[in-house]
Amino acid sequence: MTGSRLALLALLPVLALAPLVALVRYLWSILANPAKAWRIAIGFDQLVNVAANGHEDETISSRAARARDGGRRWGCLLCRLLDALDPGHCDKSRGT
Repeated sequence: MTGSRLALLALLPVLALAPLVALVRYLWSILANPAKAWRIAIGFDQLVNVAANGHEDETISSRAARARDGGRRWGCLLCRLLDALDPGHCDKSRGT
């Protein structure tokens, strides 16, 4: 195993704990600082997108908008769901 792989394995305990800390902070922020709660939610959104082979600076909504525009079924379905909750959500997340 290379040194970088060992370093990645050494990070495992921190990476396992980080989501729990972030969730506690998210719950507290809903009451104390909703703007911070939104930033934490966006961070989780970007994390899931990266885990699904997306770009690290992109949210799932933005990725879904591009997929929808390209005629991909999953993008159409996800944008339809998100737009039902927040009209124009996918387009707003993409920046258009």
